[in-house]
Amino acid sequence: MKLMKYAEVPDLPTVVDIVTAAHALGLSRSHAYELAKRGDFPCRVIRVGTRYRVPTASLLRLIEVEDVAALIGAKDSRRL
Repeated sequence: MKLMKYAEVPDLPTVVDIVTAAHALGLSRSHAYELAKRGDFPCRVIRVGTRYRVPTASLLRLIEVEDVAALIGAKDSRRL
């Protein structure tokens, strides 16, 4: 399982799949799907047909990323 790093957070789209959210939380894919099916995933999950999507804003609140703009600025400054 690949864990997500803070440097990857600014690149997240508005909505992520359940596997990406699981990586950010340190969960396995199978456990994430199990939690989502039971309605116990730790942040908001949107079901679109047979797929699960997680709003990035909900995920960021859960992992207590309060200043995404600061993360983006830090990431951009490393590119210079």
